[in-house]
Amino acid sequence: MVNTEDFIKRLEIILDYYSLNASGFADKIGVQRSSLSHLLSGRNKPSLDFILKILDVFPDVDLYWILNGKGSFPKNNEPIQNQEKKLDEVIKPNAPTPIQESIAPQNLFSEEKNQDDKNSFVSKNKNIQNAVNESISGEVEKIVFFYKNGTFKVFTPN
Repeated sequence: MVNTEDFIKRLEIILDYYSLNASGFADKIGVQRSSLSHLLSGRNKPSLDFILKILDVFPDVDLYWILNGKGSFPKNNEPIQNQEKKLDEVIKPNAPTPIQESIAPQNLFSEEKNQDDKNSFVSKNKNIQNAVNESISGEVEKIVFFYKNGTFKVFTPN
């Protein structure tokens, strides 16, 4: 029999690993959001169909690990004893790490840093425009840069 509390902990590890919230996870595996909510709250127990959907969508999840904590997540070839030790470390709450002075600059908004970033950005864009102009015989209408934060910039060559 699957221990529901431990199953929920392992399910939360999967959510953290894939950076998903409960509703996104439910949508991804094709179950109702309320089903996942009831499962995470401990009201319901996981069905075989639910577990199979997880395994189908997330191939890094090991069946024995999700059911009883034996095995590994994500799947790999390490011996099971090493994996269980690592799982215990993952489940234990981590203490916050102190900020090192050498990593964080004193003034993030200094004019010197911003000017260096701006010059670097302009230089990179000129290099990209030159490369595009050399490699394509036709005229370039525009160049669009998409950033990970969801923003974008459009450049039109002169």
